[in-house]
Amino acid sequence: MNTMTLRGDLRQKQTLSPRLQQAVRLLQLSSLDFNHEVSELLDRNPFLDTDEAGEAHGSEGAVGDAAAARDAHDDTGDGLETHAPALDRDDDLPSGELPEGPSGLDTPPLENATDAPEPGDWNDLPEARQRNADAGEASALDFVPEATTLAEHLHRQLGCMRLSGRDLLLARTLIDSLDEDGYLRLPMEDLLPPLSDEPPVQDVEWRIALRHVQSLEPLGVGARTVQECLLLQMPSIVGAELQALAARIVCEELEGLAKRDLAGMARRLGARQDDVEAACARLRRLDPRPGWRVGGSRIQYVTPDVVVRKLRGRWTATLNPSIVPRVRLNQTYAELLGRQPSPHAELSSHLQEARWLMRNVAQRFATIARVSQAIVDRQRQFFDYGPMAMKPLGLREIADELGMHESTVSRVTNNKYMATPGGVLELKHFFSRAMVSRNGSACSPTAIRDLVKQMIEHEQPQAPLSDAEIARQLSSQGLDVARRTVTKYRQLLHFAPANRRQAA
Repeated sequence: MNTMTLRGDLRQKQTLSPRLQQAVRLLQLSSLDFNHEVSELLDRNPFLDTDEAGEAHGSEGAVGDAAAARDAHDDTGDGLETHAPALDRDDDLPSGELPEGPSGLDTPPLENATDAPEPGDWNDLPEARQRNADAGEASALDFVPEATTLAEHLHRQLGCMRLSGRDLLLARTLIDSLDEDGYLRLPMEDLLPPLSDEPPVQDVEWRIALRHVQSLEPLGVGARTVQECLLLQMPSIVGAELQALAARIVCEELEGLAKRDLAGMARRLGARQDDVEAACARLRRLDPRPGWRVGGSRIQYVTPDVVVRKLRGRWTATLNPSIVPRVRLNQTYAELLGRQPSPHAELSSHLQEARWLMRNVAQRFATIARVSQAIVDRQRQFFDYGPMAMKPLGLREIADELGMHESTVSRVTNNKYMATPGGVLELKHFFSRAMVSRNGSACSPTAIRDLVKQMIEHEQPQAPLSDAEIARQLSSQGLDVARRTVTKYRQLLHFAPANRRQAA
């Protein structure tokens, strides 16, 4: 006979409080996402205000208050730093300027300034006439041409063609599906044009629309393969015989073209080697990425989270004051809410959220500052002597030194950047596994990559080093590196293969 019994079970379980969950989420955000998150909270929370003057108001003022940092230990658990110090203020920084030189922080010059209209033509533009008529003279910067994307460039050309509404819609769908190289990587059957009330699109219609797109400038746009891209650019080759031979090379000897096997290609094609060499020389002038000719990829600017400078003979990491949000708790609203006999539940929730944000933001920047300084201390030889002096470093080493969890260090170094005299580098750039040489010493992949760079830069122009030869020279120095690893490092350094370096 079955009977029901009660049994007590004692278990230990670790949970994250809501404030700790917010702290973990804010810690792993990049500076851009973090500022966006804080802006959203400022918009919806009445207890948060911007502190443009940088002055503390009340007992809980700007983000950098030491009181907020001292309270950062509340509701913490494993996986997050529990004793973050006070956040550095602006007056702790020796200077408000960022380091000069190759740090990548200088304001870049205007690009394509030569494309701007001549000063004598400014008054002829409609925008200038409008401004002159309304408010006065315009600035010259107003006339710097705006960058045109590849899709905009193609749409403008398509608008000059006499096409039916259906063909025009299909062609525009194809243009919007091109990647930045100008290629159509997606199968046409996977494209879904907005033709809900129309008959289904047939394959022949897609092919006709693709031909319309491929007839646009630059030549080669809309291709699905490199071979098709080169064939679309054949009209730019002068001479019917040379053009026909170049087309045969693309269709039959594309691999031979890459290997520069002129004798073999001439033998297999039954043509003179001089003609094959002339056709190959003309083919190399074609652009396998025609989309880059228009617009190009936009420059992505990175704002560093930490600035490294040498102060009194020691490399010091300080927070970039431009990324620290000027946010404070509105103490007046908080006191008014506290005087109410029965506080409003929703307002009390907003006040609690505001207090959490102040402490979590202070804790975020304090943790970033501590981790960054620990990295700088471990890699000080890198700052003194360059990439060749980079030491192997693991997340656990920094975590053990600071008394943090390894996952916390991983979150801190994710999408965070450090401005150094050698450029702006991601914090993860300083971490790498150790590669042990035959004499027992440890070497980082960054140092080996820099050694490969020096070998290629100092090679003989007429006898460039192959990847296998570089691997042999590294082996003679006690570094057993595989040839495929050397190839990977060479590609990361943007060096061409040995045969192409010799031709250059």
